[in-house]
Amino acid sequence: MSSQPRCPHCRHFVYLDRLACPNCEAELGYHILSRQFYGIRNGQAVIDDETWYTCSNREWGCNWLVWEGAPAGRCFSCRLTRARPDADDTVALEKLANVEEAKRRLLLQLGDLGLPIVPWSVEPGGLGFDLISSLSRGRPVMIGHANGIITIDLAESLDDRREALRVRLGEPYRTILGHLRHEVGHYYQNVLLTDDELWARCRELFGDERDSYKDALARHYSFGAPANWQESFISEYATMHPWEDFAETFAHYLHLTGTLQTAAAIGIHLDAAVTNLRDTDVVPQESYRDEPVQQLLTDWEWMSQAFNRINRSMGFGDLYPFDMVAPVKRKLGFVHEIVTRAPLTTEQQRALALPRERELS
Repeated sequence: MSSQPRCPHCRHFVYLDRLACPNCEAELGYHILSRQFYGIRNGQAVIDDETWYTCSNREWGCNWLVWEGAPAGRCFSCRLTRARPDADDTVALEKLANVEEAKRRLLLQLGDLGLPIVPWSVEPGGLGFDLISSLSRGRPVMIGHANGIITIDLAESLDDRREALRVRLGEPYRTILGHLRHEVGHYYQNVLLTDDELWARCRELFGDERDSYKDALARHYSFGAPANWQESFISEYATMHPWEDFAETFAHYLHLTGTLQTAAAIGIHLDAAVTNLRDTDVVPQESYRDEPVQQLLTDWEWMSQAFNRINRSMGFGDLYPFDMVAPVKRKLGFVHEIVTRAPLTTEQQRALALPRERELS
């Protein structure tokens, strides 16, 4: 995220998922409007003369704070969860905690990008999450997106289950955060494409989303991706249907902007005087909202090479194991355009793209 949160007591760096400072052990709560941690006493903190309380899901790892005037004791992120495991299913709730942490990271990034987040409880078709477990229900969970609701199988938080899916789907890597970024791409395709001209341009790049999804799904799982898919698509799964191509591209846009934002916030850059990667400096930016997409892609090209080298030095695969070909760059350019043209104020961007009256409704 844009800021690097620290403990308000000892100024030690604190990861976004922590409930307490790793250095001084002070109890902490995360304030989404300022993107900062505050000290907690008796379950509350006073911020700018207003009282904020710990989220009622804190026992399951949620460290976000809730404004005193909120409609429930759950934070904004937790209120977006429409369905979750039963209270007595502690095994599933442990998996839920991992997925909710990834969801909070997703929401913070969407807010930093200035994207609108209208909850499912506010408007039909608004954003919501059904986080349920196939292990608890004893039957498969139909993961995906429908009418604003993103359904995730909590069993995917298990490394062996997720790895099996990754292999079966032919993916270079698979993470919970990456999956959430993909599914939210389906949501934003309908939110950000606001007129016929944008839809026409989208279809020109990604294909016609009105083509039968059922037929495309059957074809993909029967025959796989086309032999030359790398020439036009970011992944094999993107070849299945225009909807999936857009969602995969949107997810990768979030990968790029999120990683560059973090690199910028902690001061990582490529110094041409010492690196053998490039003759000029590469300095990532916390926001590319006012930059052309080519600046984003150029910075990513060189920074991702550095990240990949670091991963390899630890014996892992590439951090970003994808090739960025010209057609994919054009698709990313379209996503960059529709994301950055969202007509939101700076205050709305900082408040997860929501005015307070909507956030608390």
